Amino acid sequence: MDFFPNKPEKDEMYEIIGHEDLFSDVPERYIFNKDIFNPPMTEQETLAHVEGILSKNVEILSFKGGGVYDHYVPAHVQSIAGRNEFYTSYTPYQPEVSQGMLQAIYEYQSLMSRIIDMPVVNSSMYDWSTALGEAALMCKRVNKRNIFLVPDTMSPERFAVLKAYTENIGMDIQKVPHDGPTGQMDIAQLSKMADDTCSGIYVENPSYLGFFEEGIDEISSVANDCGALFVVGVDPLSCGIVKGPGSYGADIVVGEASHLGNSINFGGPLLGLFAIREDKKLLRTMPGRLVGLTSDLDGNPSYVMTLQTREQHIRRDKATSNICTNESLCALSVAVYLSSLGRSGFSKLANALYSNASYAINGIAGIEGYESPAFDSVHFREFTVKHPRDVAQVENVLNSNGISGGITIDDDLSLYCITDKHTKEDIDRLIDVLEGI
Repeated sequence: MDFFPNKPEKDEMYEIIGHEDLFSDVPERYIFNKDIFNPPMTEQETLAHVEGILSKNVEILSFKGGGVYDHYVPAHVQSIAGRNEFYTSYTPYQPEVSQGMLQAIYEYQSLMSRIIDMPVVNSSMYDWSTALGEAALMCKRVNKRNIFLVPDTMSPERFAVLKAYTENIGMDIQKVPHDGPTGQMDIAQLSKMADDTCSGIYVENPSYLGFFEEGIDEISSVANDCGALFVVGVDPLSCGIVKGPGSYGADIVVGEASHLGNSINFGGPLLGLFAIREDKKLLRTMPGRLVGLTSDLDGNPSYVMTLQTREQHIRRDKATSNICTNESLCALSVAVYLSSLGRSGFSKLANALYSNASYAINGIAGIEGYESPAFDSVHFREFTVKHPRDVAQVENVLNSNGISGGITIDDDLSLYCITDKHTKEDIDRLIDVLEGI
Protein backbone atom coordinates (compact mmCIF):
# COMPACT_ATOMS: atom_id res chain seq x y z
CA MET A 1 0.00 0.00 0.00
CA ASP A 2 3.04 2.32 0.04
CA PHE A 3 2.39 3.18 -3.58
CA PHE A 4 -1.35 3.83 -3.26
CA PRO A 5 -1.85 6.92 -5.52
CA ASN A 6 -4.77 8.53 -3.68
CA LYS A 7 -3.66 9.25 -0.12
CA PRO A 8 -6.82 11.13 1.02
CA GLU A 9 -9.05 8.27 -0.12
CA LYS A 10 -6.62 5.82 1.47
CA ASP A 11 -6.82 7.57 4.86
CA GLU A 12 -10.61 7.70 4.63
CA MET A 13 -10.76 3.96 3.92
CA TYR A 14 -8.55 3.21 6.93
CA GLU A 15 -10.73 5.39 9.17
CA ILE A 16 -13.90 3.55 8.09
CA ILE A 17 -12.48 0.06 8.65
CA GLY A 18 -10.75 1.08 11.88
CA HIS A 19 -7.18 0.18 10.87
CA GLU A 20 -4.09 2.25 10.21
CA ASP A 21 -3.08 -0.08 7.39
CA LEU A 22 -4.38 -3.25 5.79
CA PHE A 23 -1.60 -5.42 7.19
CA SER A 24 -1.72 -4.37 10.84
CA ASP A 25 -3.09 -7.74 11.95
CA VAL A 26 -0.35 -9.75 10.20
CA PRO A 27 2.16 -11.14 12.76
CA GLU A 28 5.52 -9.42 12.60
CA ARG A 29 7.38 -12.65 11.90
CA TYR A 30 5.61 -12.89 8.53
CA ILE A 31 6.53 -9.37 7.40
CA PHE A 32 9.45 -9.27 4.96
CA ASN A 33 11.26 -5.98 5.38
CA LYS A 34 14.55 -6.76 3.67
CA ASP A 35 15.31 -4.90 0.46
CA ILE A 36 16.22 -7.55 -2.10
CA PHE A 37 18.24 -5.07 -4.18
CA ASN A 38 20.05 -3.18 -1.42
CA PRO A 39 21.71 -0.85 -2.14
CA PRO A 40 19.88 0.37 -5.27
CA MET A 41 21.55 -0.67 -8.52
CA THR A 42 21.73 0.73 -12.03
CA GLU A 43 20.14 -1.15 -14.93
CA GLN A 44 23.52 -2.57 -15.92
CA GLU A 45 24.26 -3.69 -12.37
CA THR A 46 20.80 -5.21 -12.00
CA LEU A 47 21.21 -7.17 -15.25
CA ALA A 48 24.57 -8.53 -14.09
CA HIS A 49 23.08 -9.45 -10.70
CA VAL A 50 20.15 -11.35 -12.25
CA GLU A 51 22.43 -13.12 -14.75
CA GLY A 52 24.59 -14.21 -11.84
CA ILE A 53 21.57 -15.78 -10.15
CA LEU A 54 20.47 -17.50 -13.37
CA SER A 55 23.98 -18.89 -13.93
CA LYS A 56 23.42 -21.16 -10.93
CA ASN A 57 20.81 -23.13 -12.91
CA VAL A 58 21.93 -26.58 -14.03
CA GLU A 59 20.74 -28.11 -17.29
CA ILE A 60 19.04 -31.43 -16.56
CA LEU A 61 18.15 -34.25 -18.93
CA SER A 62 14.56 -35.01 -17.95
CA PHE A 63 12.49 -38.14 -18.55
CA LYS A 64 9.34 -36.90 -16.81
CA GLY A 65 5.97 -36.67 -18.55
CA GLY A 66 2.66 -37.54 -16.93
CA GLY A 67 0.62 -35.09 -18.98
CA VAL A 68 3.13 -32.30 -19.65
CA TYR A 69 5.48 -33.20 -22.49
CA ASP A 70 8.61 -31.44 -23.76
CA HIS A 71 8.42 -31.83 -27.54
CA TYR A 72 10.39 -29.92 -30.12
CA VAL A 73 8.55 -26.83 -31.38
CA PRO A 74 9.85 -25.32 -34.65
CA ALA A 75 10.73 -21.61 -34.38
CA HIS A 76 8.14 -20.51 -36.92
CA VAL A 77 5.24 -21.80 -34.76
CA GLN A 78 5.70 -19.25 -31.98
CA SER A 79 6.72 -16.59 -34.49
CA ILE A 80 3.31 -16.86 -36.17
CA ALA A 81 1.36 -17.23 -32.91
CA GLY A 82 3.15 -14.17 -31.51
CA ARG A 83 1.99 -11.77 -34.21
CA ASN A 84 0.11 -8.76 -32.85
CA GLU A 85 -2.98 -9.63 -34.89
CA PHE A 86 -3.40 -12.79 -32.82
CA TYR A 87 -2.20 -11.46 -29.46
CA THR A 88 -4.72 -8.63 -29.37
CA SER A 89 -7.74 -10.69 -30.43
CA TYR A 90 -7.12 -14.00 -28.65
CA THR A 91 -10.34 -13.68 -26.63
CA PRO A 92 -12.85 -12.01 -28.98
CA TYR A 93 -15.71 -10.56 -26.95
CA GLN A 94 -17.04 -9.12 -30.23
CA PRO A 95 -16.17 -12.29 -32.10
CA GLU A 96 -17.32 -11.51 -35.63
CA VAL A 97 -14.93 -8.51 -35.74
CA SER A 98 -11.97 -10.90 -35.20
CA GLN A 99 -12.31 -12.96 -38.36
CA GLY A 100 -8.65 -13.97 -38.45
CA MET A 101 -8.65 -15.36 -34.92
CA LEU A 102 -11.98 -17.09 -35.47
CA GLN A 103 -10.60 -18.75 -38.58
CA ALA A 104 -7.52 -19.90 -36.65
CA ILE A 105 -9.75 -21.45 -33.98
CA TYR A 106 -11.91 -23.05 -36.67
CA GLU A 107 -8.81 -24.58 -38.27
CA TYR A 108 -7.72 -25.95 -34.89
CA GLN A 109 -11.13 -27.54 -34.39
CA SER A 110 -11.08 -29.03 -37.89
CA LEU A 111 -7.56 -30.45 -37.59
CA MET A 112 -8.24 -31.98 -34.19
CA SER A 113 -11.55 -33.40 -35.42
CA ARG A 114 -9.72 -35.34 -38.13
CA ILE A 115 -7.05 -36.61 -35.77
CA ILE A 116 -9.36 -38.00 -33.07
CA ASP A 117 -12.18 -38.90 -35.48
CA MET A 118 -14.83 -36.84 -33.69
CA PRO A 119 -17.16 -34.44 -35.57
CA VAL A 120 -17.42 -31.65 -32.96
CA VAL A 121 -14.38 -30.18 -31.18
CA ASN A 122 -14.55 -27.06 -29.02
CA SER A 123 -12.00 -24.41 -28.16
CA SER A 124 -11.20 -24.99 -25.39
CA MET A 125 -10.69 -26.22 -21.81
CA TYR A 126 -7.91 -25.26 -19.41
CA ASP A 127 -6.30 -28.70 -19.51
CA TRP A 128 -7.05 -32.43 -19.54
CA SER A 129 -8.13 -32.42 -15.89
CA THR A 130 -10.74 -29.67 -16.23
CA ALA A 131 -11.94 -31.19 -19.50
CA LEU A 132 -12.57 -34.45 -17.64
CA GLY A 133 -14.39 -32.63 -14.86
CA GLU A 134 -16.61 -30.91 -17.42
CA ALA A 135 -17.23 -34.25 -19.15
CA ALA A 136 -18.46 -35.81 -15.90
CA LEU A 137 -20.80 -32.87 -15.27
CA MET A 138 -22.05 -33.20 -18.83
CA CYS A 139 -22.81 -36.89 -18.32
CA LYS A 140 -24.94 -36.05 -15.29
CA ARG A 141 -26.77 -33.27 -17.14
CA VAL A 142 -27.60 -35.56 -20.04
CA ASN A 143 -28.75 -38.76 -18.31
CA LYS A 144 -29.47 -37.59 -14.73
CA ARG A 145 -27.35 -40.33 -13.13
CA ASN A 146 -24.79 -39.96 -10.35
CA ILE A 147 -22.18 -42.73 -10.71
CA PHE A 148 -19.11 -42.10 -12.87
CA LEU A 149 -16.67 -45.00 -13.40
CA VAL A 150 -12.95 -44.41 -13.93
CA PRO A 151 -9.85 -46.65 -14.23
CA ASP A 152 -7.82 -47.04 -11.05
CA THR A 153 -4.66 -46.48 -13.11
CA MET A 154 -5.68 -42.95 -14.10
CA SER A 155 -3.61 -39.84 -13.36
CA PRO A 156 -3.90 -38.94 -9.64
CA GLU A 157 -3.94 -35.23 -10.52
CA ARG A 158 -6.82 -35.70 -12.95
CA PHE A 159 -8.66 -37.80 -10.38
CA ALA A 160 -8.27 -35.05 -7.75
CA VAL A 161 -9.66 -32.40 -10.10
CA LEU A 162 -12.52 -34.71 -11.11
CA LYS A 163 -13.45 -35.20 -7.44
CA ALA A 164 -13.33 -31.45 -6.83
CA TYR A 165 -15.64 -30.84 -9.80
CA THR A 166 -18.23 -33.43 -8.81
CA GLU A 167 -18.32 -33.89 -5.03
CA ASN A 168 -20.66 -30.97 -4.32
CA ILE A 169 -23.37 -32.15 -6.73
CA GLY A 170 -23.71 -35.66 -5.36
CA MET A 171 -21.74 -37.57 -8.00
CA ASP A 172 -20.05 -40.78 -6.92
CA ILE A 173 -16.69 -41.40 -8.60
CA GLN A 174 -15.84 -45.10 -8.49
CA LYS A 175 -12.57 -46.73 -9.56
CA VAL A 176 -12.60 -49.86 -11.71
CA PRO A 177 -9.72 -52.26 -10.82
CA HIS A 178 -7.14 -53.39 -13.35
CA ASP A 179 -5.58 -56.71 -14.23
CA GLY A 180 -2.35 -56.97 -12.24
CA PRO A 181 0.08 -58.29 -14.87
CA THR A 182 -1.18 -56.19 -17.80
CA GLY A 183 -2.66 -53.06 -16.22
CA GLN A 184 -5.68 -53.40 -18.50
CA MET A 185 -9.10 -52.46 -17.11
CA ASP A 186 -10.84 -55.51 -15.64
CA ILE A 187 -13.80 -55.91 -18.02
CA ALA A 188 -15.58 -58.43 -15.76
CA GLN A 189 -15.47 -56.04 -12.81
CA LEU A 190 -16.52 -53.15 -15.03
CA SER A 191 -19.56 -55.12 -16.19
CA LYS A 192 -20.61 -55.73 -12.58
CA MET A 193 -20.23 -52.06 -11.64
CA ALA A 194 -21.95 -50.61 -14.71
CA ASP A 195 -25.74 -50.47 -14.29
CA ASP A 196 -28.62 -48.07 -14.82
CA THR A 197 -27.24 -45.68 -12.18
CA CYS A 198 -24.02 -45.12 -14.15
CA SER A 199 -23.81 -41.76 -15.93
CA GLY A 200 -20.51 -42.32 -17.68
CA ILE A 201 -17.56 -44.68 -18.09
CA TYR A 202 -14.14 -43.08 -18.51
CA VAL A 203 -11.02 -44.71 -19.89
CA GLU A 204 -7.59 -43.32 -20.80
CA ASN A 205 -6.12 -44.58 -24.08
CA PRO A 206 -3.17 -44.62 -23.86
CA SER A 207 -3.37 -44.84 -20.08
CA TYR A 208 -1.59 -42.58 -17.61
CA LEU A 209 0.93 -45.41 -17.23
CA GLY A 210 1.65 -45.37 -20.95
CA PHE A 211 -0.01 -48.49 -22.34
CA PHE A 212 -2.87 -48.83 -24.81
CA GLU A 213 -6.18 -50.15 -23.50
CA GLU A 214 -6.57 -53.31 -25.57
CA GLY A 215 -10.17 -54.04 -24.52
CA ILE A 216 -11.42 -50.64 -25.67
CA ASP A 217 -14.20 -52.04 -27.89
CA GLU A 218 -15.52 -54.18 -25.02
CA ILE A 219 -15.51 -51.17 -22.68
CA SER A 220 -17.46 -49.21 -25.28
CA SER A 221 -20.03 -52.02 -25.47
CA VAL A 222 -20.45 -52.10 -21.68
CA ALA A 223 -21.15 -48.35 -21.70
CA ASN A 224 -23.72 -48.70 -24.47
CA ASP A 225 -25.44 -51.65 -22.78
CA CYS A 226 -26.04 -49.75 -19.52
CA GLY A 227 -26.95 -46.47 -21.20
CA ALA A 228 -23.91 -44.59 -19.90
CA LEU A 229 -21.91 -42.11 -21.95
CA PHE A 230 -18.51 -43.40 -23.05
CA VAL A 231 -15.78 -40.86 -22.21
CA VAL A 232 -12.27 -41.36 -23.60
CA GLY A 233 -9.14 -39.53 -22.50
CA VAL A 234 -6.59 -39.44 -25.29
CA ASP A 235 -3.20 -38.08 -26.26
CA PRO A 236 -3.82 -36.84 -29.84
CA LEU A 237 -0.30 -37.86 -30.90
CA SER A 238 -1.13 -41.52 -30.29
CA CYS A 239 -3.75 -41.26 -33.05
CA GLY A 240 -0.84 -41.17 -35.49
CA ILE A 241 -0.46 -44.94 -35.03
CA VAL A 242 -3.85 -46.12 -33.70
CA LYS A 243 -7.43 -45.31 -34.62
CA GLY A 244 -9.13 -42.30 -33.08
CA PRO A 245 -11.71 -42.57 -30.26
CA GLY A 246 -14.60 -41.76 -32.61
CA SER A 247 -14.01 -45.03 -34.45
CA TYR A 248 -14.71 -47.11 -31.34
CA GLY A 249 -17.84 -45.34 -30.16
CA ALA A 250 -16.68 -42.50 -27.91
CA ASP A 251 -19.45 -40.09 -26.93
CA ILE A 252 -17.09 -37.55 -25.35
CA VAL A 253 -13.35 -37.21 -25.86
CA VAL A 254 -11.05 -35.25 -23.55
CA GLY A 255 -7.29 -34.90 -23.50
CA GLU A 256 -4.26 -32.63 -23.59
CA ALA A 257 -3.05 -30.90 -26.76
CA SER A 258 -0.62 -28.26 -25.48
CA HIS A 259 2.48 -30.28 -26.44
CA LEU A 260 1.51 -29.96 -30.11
CA GLY A 261 3.22 -26.63 -30.72
CA ASN A 262 3.57 -25.17 -27.21
CA SER A 263 6.60 -25.33 -24.93
CA ILE A 264 6.13 -26.61 -21.39
CA ASN A 265 6.61 -23.16 -19.75
CA PHE A 266 7.19 -24.63 -16.27
CA GLY A 267 3.95 -26.63 -16.59
CA GLY A 268 1.48 -24.21 -18.17
CA PRO A 269 -0.62 -22.87 -19.69
CA LEU A 270 -2.06 -26.09 -21.05
CA LEU A 271 -4.75 -26.78 -23.66
CA GLY A 272 -7.66 -29.02 -22.77
CA LEU A 273 -9.17 -31.03 -25.61
CA PHE A 274 -12.94 -31.54 -25.57
CA ALA A 275 -14.98 -33.21 -28.32
CA ILE A 276 -18.35 -34.91 -28.74
CA ARG A 277 -20.14 -37.08 -31.26
CA GLU A 278 -22.79 -35.42 -33.40
CA ASP A 279 -25.82 -35.33 -31.12
CA LYS A 280 -27.97 -32.28 -30.39
CA LYS A 281 -28.52 -33.16 -26.74
CA LEU A 282 -24.75 -33.29 -26.27
CA LEU A 283 -24.08 -30.22 -28.40
CA ARG A 284 -26.44 -27.95 -26.48
CA THR A 285 -24.87 -28.82 -23.15
CA MET A 286 -21.22 -28.82 -24.26
CA PRO A 287 -18.94 -26.45 -22.32
CA GLY A 288 -16.60 -23.95 -23.93
CA ARG A 289 -16.82 -22.34 -27.34
CA LEU A 290 -17.53 -23.59 -30.84
CA VAL A 291 -16.58 -21.61 -33.94
CA GLY A 292 -18.48 -22.27 -37.17
CA LEU A 293 -18.24 -21.30 -40.84
CA THR A 294 -21.08 -19.59 -42.68
CA SER A 295 -21.54 -16.92 -45.40
CA ASP A 296 -22.15 -13.18 -45.09
CA LEU A 297 -24.78 -11.21 -47.05
CA ASP A 298 -22.43 -11.03 -50.05
CA GLY A 299 -21.80 -14.77 -50.05
CA ASN A 300 -18.26 -14.54 -48.67
CA PRO A 301 -16.98 -17.07 -46.11
CA SER A 302 -17.61 -15.79 -42.58
CA TYR A 303 -16.60 -17.25 -39.22
CA VAL A 304 -18.98 -16.98 -36.27
CA MET A 305 -19.16 -18.00 -32.62
CA THR A 306 -21.74 -20.75 -33.08
CA LEU A 307 -21.85 -21.81 -29.45
CA GLN A 308 -20.62 -20.20 -26.26
CA THR A 309 -21.67 -21.50 -22.88
CA ARG A 310 -19.59 -19.24 -20.64
CA GLU A 311 -21.45 -17.38 -17.95
CA GLN A 312 -20.11 -14.00 -19.13
CA HIS A 313 -21.69 -14.46 -22.52
CA ILE A 314 -25.23 -13.52 -21.47
CA ARG A 315 -26.26 -17.04 -20.39
CA ARG A 316 -25.69 -16.26 -16.69
CA ASP A 317 -27.53 -18.85 -14.56
CA LYS A 318 -28.18 -20.97 -17.67
CA ALA A 319 -24.47 -21.40 -18.33
CA THR A 320 -23.30 -25.01 -18.48
CA SER A 321 -19.69 -24.20 -17.57
CA ASN A 322 -17.67 -21.76 -15.50
CA ILE A 323 -14.64 -22.10 -17.77
CA CYS A 324 -13.56 -18.47 -18.23
CA THR A 325 -10.02 -17.97 -19.51
CA ASN A 326 -9.75 -19.15 -23.07
CA GLU A 327 -6.76 -20.99 -24.49
CA SER A 328 -7.03 -19.71 -28.06
CA LEU A 329 -3.37 -18.71 -28.37
CA CYS A 330 -2.34 -22.25 -27.42
CA ALA A 331 -4.90 -23.61 -29.89
CA LEU A 332 -3.48 -21.34 -32.58
CA SER A 333 0.01 -22.75 -31.96
CA VAL A 334 -1.41 -26.26 -32.28
CA ALA A 335 -3.04 -25.36 -35.61
CA VAL A 336 0.24 -23.96 -36.96
CA TYR A 337 2.22 -26.95 -35.69
CA LEU A 338 -0.17 -29.55 -37.13
CA SER A 339 -0.40 -27.73 -40.47
CA SER A 340 3.40 -27.74 -40.65
CA LEU A 341 3.65 -31.46 -39.91
CA GLY A 342 0.94 -32.54 -42.32
CA ARG A 343 -0.62 -36.00 -42.34
CA SER A 344 2.59 -37.94 -43.08
CA GLY A 345 4.71 -35.88 -40.68
CA PHE A 346 2.22 -36.46 -37.89
CA SER A 347 2.32 -40.22 -38.42
CA LYS A 348 6.13 -40.21 -38.64
CA LEU A 349 6.35 -38.36 -35.32
CA ALA A 350 3.98 -40.81 -33.61
CA ASN A 351 5.95 -43.77 -34.95
CA ALA A 352 9.22 -42.19 -33.82
CA LEU A 353 7.87 -41.77 -30.28
CA TYR A 354 6.73 -45.38 -30.19
CA SER A 355 10.08 -46.63 -31.54
CA ASN A 356 12.17 -44.49 -29.17
CA ALA A 357 10.14 -45.63 -26.16
CA SER A 358 10.51 -49.27 -27.26
CA TYR A 359 14.27 -48.81 -27.52
CA ALA A 360 14.40 -47.42 -23.98
CA ILE A 361 12.11 -50.16 -22.64
CA ASN A 362 14.28 -52.92 -24.11
CA GLY A 363 17.49 -51.27 -22.93
CA ILE A 364 16.33 -50.93 -19.32
CA ALA A 365 14.78 -54.41 -19.35
CA GLY A 366 18.22 -55.79 -20.19
CA ILE A 367 19.68 -54.49 -16.91
CA GLU A 368 19.75 -57.06 -14.12
CA GLY A 369 17.24 -56.28 -11.36
CA TYR A 370 15.05 -53.96 -13.46
CA GLU A 371 11.62 -54.74 -14.86
CA SER A 372 10.55 -52.66 -17.85
CA PRO A 373 7.74 -52.20 -18.53
CA ALA A 374 6.09 -53.20 -15.26
CA PHE A 375 2.87 -54.03 -17.15
CA ASP A 376 2.81 -56.52 -20.01
CA SER A 377 1.06 -54.31 -22.57
CA VAL A 378 1.86 -52.24 -25.66
CA HIS A 379 3.22 -48.83 -24.66
CA PHE A 380 3.27 -45.61 -26.67
CA ARG A 381 5.53 -42.87 -25.28
CA GLU A 382 5.57 -43.55 -21.54
CA PHE A 383 6.31 -46.72 -19.62
CA THR A 384 6.79 -47.89 -16.06
CA VAL A 385 10.06 -49.17 -14.63
CA LYS A 386 10.33 -51.33 -11.53
CA HIS A 387 13.63 -50.56 -9.79
CA PRO A 388 15.70 -52.91 -7.62
CA ARG A 389 16.01 -50.08 -5.07
CA ASP A 390 13.79 -47.39 -3.58
CA VAL A 391 12.82 -44.78 -6.19
CA ALA A 392 14.16 -41.94 -4.04
CA GLN A 393 17.63 -43.55 -3.97
CA VAL A 394 17.56 -44.11 -7.72
CA GLU A 395 16.49 -40.52 -8.35
CA ASN A 396 19.33 -39.19 -6.17
CA VAL A 397 21.89 -41.08 -8.25
CA LEU A 398 20.28 -39.92 -11.50
CA ASN A 399 20.24 -36.31 -10.28
CA SER A 400 23.92 -36.47 -9.41
CA ASN A 401 24.51 -37.46 -13.03
CA GLY A 402 22.46 -34.59 -14.45
CA ILE A 403 19.34 -36.68 -15.10
CA SER A 404 15.80 -36.30 -13.79
CA GLY A 405 14.20 -39.74 -13.82
CA GLY A 406 10.56 -40.75 -14.04
CA ILE A 407 7.55 -39.73 -11.98
CA THR A 408 7.25 -41.75 -8.78
CA ILE A 409 4.27 -44.13 -8.88
CA ASP A 410 5.21 -46.38 -5.96
CA ASP A 411 8.19 -47.00 -3.70
CA ASP A 412 9.97 -48.98 -6.42
CA LEU A 413 8.00 -47.90 -9.52
CA SER A 414 8.55 -44.91 -11.80
CA LEU A 415 6.88 -43.60 -14.97
CA TYR A 416 9.38 -42.63 -17.66
CA CYS A 417 8.64 -40.56 -20.76
CA ILE A 418 10.44 -40.38 -24.11
CA THR A 419 9.83 -37.49 -26.54
CA ASP A 420 11.27 -36.48 -29.90
CA LYS A 421 13.81 -34.28 -28.07
CA HIS A 422 15.48 -37.36 -26.59
CA THR A 423 18.29 -38.66 -28.77
CA LYS A 424 19.67 -42.19 -28.83
CA GLU A 425 22.64 -40.86 -26.87
CA ASP A 426 20.30 -39.46 -24.20
CA ILE A 427 18.53 -42.80 -23.79
CA ASP A 428 21.85 -44.69 -23.70
CA ARG A 429 23.07 -42.29 -21.03
CA LEU A 430 20.00 -43.04 -18.89
CA ILE A 431 20.51 -46.80 -19.35
CA ASP A 432 24.21 -46.57 -18.41
CA VAL A 433 23.49 -44.66 -15.19
CA LEU A 434 20.68 -47.06 -14.20
CA GLU A 435 22.98 -50.01 -14.87
CA GLY A 436 25.60 -48.54 -12.56
CA ILE A 437 23.27 -48.15 -9.61
